[in-house]
Amino acid sequence: MCVALPGTVVELNEGTAVVDFSGNRVHARTGFVDVAPGDRVLVHAGCILQKVSSGEAEEIERLFAELDAMR
Repeated sequence: MCVALPGTVVELNEGTAVVDFSGNRVHARTGFVDVAPGDRVLVHAGCILQKVSSGEAEEIERLFAELDAMR
């Protein structure tokens, strides 16, 4: 099973973006996804898979928080 996490693009470089995940910043490949700073995106294995709306990203974050609370 693959899990993609939502983050926010904060910076663009050639072919990569810096994506913020609740204060943790990572480099992710942009591939064929056209992104800009401020975009909410799903990232898996260092690659941006797609852009998502803020509402979708917040819902995914809420679901992960619920799962974490079950531990």
